[in-house]
Amino acid sequence: MHTVNQDVLDIITKNADQGRSDRKIPTENIQALKDCGFFGMLLPKSLGGSEHTPQEFFQDHLAIAKSDMSTAWACGIIAVHPYQIALMDEQAQQDVFSDDPTTLISSSYNPVGARVEVVDGGFMVSGRWGWSSGSDHCSWVLLGGVIPTEGYRTFLIPRENYDIEDTWHVMGLQGTGSNDVVIDTPVFVPGHRTHKQMDGFNCVQSQPNPMYQMPWAQVFIRVVCTPAIGALSKGLDLFLSDRSTASTDMTKLAGDVETQTRIAVVRNIIDECQTIMFKNFDEMQSNNWQPSIDQRILYRYQSSLVIEKCIEGIDTLFDVAGGRSVYSGHALQQTWNDIHIARAHVANSPAMFARNLGATLLGVENTDVFI
Repeated sequence: MHTVNQDVLDIITKNADQGRSDRKIPTENIQALKDCGFFGMLLPKSLGGSEHTPQEFFQDHLAIAKSDMSTAWACGIIAVHPYQIALMDEQAQQDVFSDDPTTLISSSYNPVGARVEVVDGGFMVSGRWGWSSGSDHCSWVLLGGVIPTEGYRTFLIPRENYDIEDTWHVMGLQGTGSNDVVIDTPVFVPGHRTHKQMDGFNCVQSQPNPMYQMPWAQVFIRVVCTPAIGALSKGLDLFLSDRSTASTDMTKLAGDVETQTRIAVVRNIIDECQTIMFKNFDEMQSNNWQPSIDQRILYRYQSSLVIEKCIEGIDTLFDVAGGRSVYSGHALQQTWNDIHIARAHVANSPAMFARNLGATLLGVENTDVFI
């Protein structure tokens, strides 16, 4: 069952250039996705959401990405946050969603610029966090930090307690509005508005729907790679469209062995990436949403490979796209930039996940707790 219909996709397609120019998601896109229920797909029904399965959510996410990768990236991340908040203390869930189930939350999980002090009843938090996608449209943020005596936590903070600094001047994914979140003067965060990393790893939660037993990481890692699959699908359509426009005799082009091979390779990459993702979620669902540690490690690695596969695919097309594709503003060039920029996210860097998978297969203990 889908929430995103063709009218919504048409709005997103129409506004893609505006998003790149403004360097943020157009407000019309946000409103259309709110109205159709996309942001509530993973939110519990008790909080006003619809509790769609991840498979249904990512079908819609792929469709958005084919219309505009920036919108899919930022809005996918925003839409997955209700799942994490559903795992947190019930008071935190009420703080965010009791008045408005369409409340939007951005994030920046990298703790490198965070300062955290333990105080009575909670924590004092300050610092700077980058890549907070879609933050201009959100009234809360989830920020990563490390507590020296304990380890990593996520801190849920309302909009009045932080500033957004316009830093997003980039060569791809311009429309995501992934600006910096800044807290110069430490703010108090009560304990109930935090989420321990190990609670996420151990799948601690109290929702009646067994879907929320699924590890939080398994949902999040897919929102930062799936947009590239939709974008590559769009790239293939653009390539085929350009070829048909440029050639007066399509029978000659269709007989070009190199072109045939490149198109086949890219079409297979798209199908392979989608098939593995949905297979993973189907396996989790068949196991009552409780994958084994070995499965979680494998899925994490497979997710991390998606961007590299999509980069291979868009490069395969762009290498023979012709002279027009080098001009600024060409749609295939923008798709190339978007997919390549997504590789900068740490979740899309396969090396460490490959090492962990290989090591555990050799009998070494798992070292990754975000799986």
